Amino acid sequence: MRAVFRVALGLLFGVAAGAAPAAEFGARLMPVVTDQRPNEQGPLAQADRLAPGSVARPGGGMAAELELRASGHGLTAVATQREERPDGGPTRHRGWVNELYAAGGGDAWQFSAGKRIAGWDVGYGFRPNDVVQQETRRLLVPTTLEGRPLLMAEHFEADAAWTFVLVNPGVSASRRGAGEPALAARAYRRAGSVDAYGFARWGRRTHGSVGAALSWVAGDALELHASARWLSAADTLAFEATGGGLETANPWRESAIRHVAQALVGGTWTNDAQLSVLVEAWWDGTAMADAQWDAWNARNAGLAALAASPAPVAAVAGNLAWQANAFNASTSLRRANLFGRLSWRHEAWEPALDLLLTPADRGRVVTASLGWQGDRVRWDAGWRRYGGPGRAVLTQLPTRSSGYIAVSWSY
Repeated sequence: MRAVFRVALGLLFGVAAGAAPAAEFGARLMPVVTDQRPNEQGPLAQADRLAPGSVARPGGGMAAELELRASGHGLTAVATQREERPDGGPTRHRGWVNELYAAGGGDAWQFSAGKRIAGWDVGYGFRPNDVVQQETRRLLVPTTLEGRPLLMAEHFEADAAWTFVLVNPGVSASRRGAGEPALAARAYRRAGSVDAYGFARWGRRTHGSVGAALSWVAGDALELHASARWLSAADTLAFEATGGGLETANPWRESAIRHVAQALVGGTWTNDAQLSVLVEAWWDGTAMADAQWDAWNARNAGLAALAASPAPVAAVAGNLAWQANAFNASTSLRRANLFGRLSWRHEAWEPALDLLLTPADRGRVVTASLGWQGDRVRWDAGWRRYGGPGRAVLTQLPTRSSGYIAVSWSY
């Protein structure tokens, strides 16, 4: 990947350096300090108590990102180099290409090929129809997305548009999640104050899904939106025990969930003083069901009880650590979710507070952030805490709380 990073910079910045005055260049340097407090509840914490040092626990550190941008002659490139030093660990280096694509066209058609960010859908906390980018939502630290390899054709009319995408062409059909090769299409039509969308996707392995979304500007202060999608299949992880008690290998295996639905409804109210209230509720049928989480909690309790038995401590700790695989089964931990966000933009300041609730087990995530935007310099700080009853999934994540302070300089 570092070689690809160097090639991308050399190609695009070299082309742009000899380009016409219309060529654009940009750079952003962002040092960031993070702090993560490990959770003392949950399977990973139990595993670490039984066998100290056997599992990686969350921690803080310092990092710096240099993002470079260039465009010209129909080419666009965005690349990032990250230097990171975690607390108590060696410095890590990573470079990657966020975008590298060529675009052009004529009349009503536009075409692009390469690696490009293509985010779809209308939600904030969750996006059922983000079928190309498949972006992770609500990251604590702001970051530029990494695009997907694609071929894209777009057709524009006065109040309508069509988009056709071949994503991940030429890769193995066994790739999962956002890496799966697929065909996707989006239709858009504007009718007065309503924006309507239709979506379709065909994955080489997960096959078909269809969806629709609406965004309605109901007044000067109120916007309402909704999105829904039906999937023939979605990637997940499933617990497949080989016997009772302790497993000798990781029992969480790649699997698929069939014939599921995702849906979101929400709205935003914004007053003249730029105070905004966002409320959303969503259902994610790809997440583990309540009965599966109940069985997960029961297994955690059973494994903890084995620690007091003659069972090998290392084997019990390993089985507890494997239980953390459940956190990666889906983009949503629980199927039903409620989300609220209060934000205010006042001159250069942007404070925000949001709350995510999982009604099934009364888990919660509280996030506070503050940003200040100058001409070229931006300051950001944020803090997030996971909580709820002891059996709530969010209470048992590896991280109890996390925070960051970042300053970015843009050119």
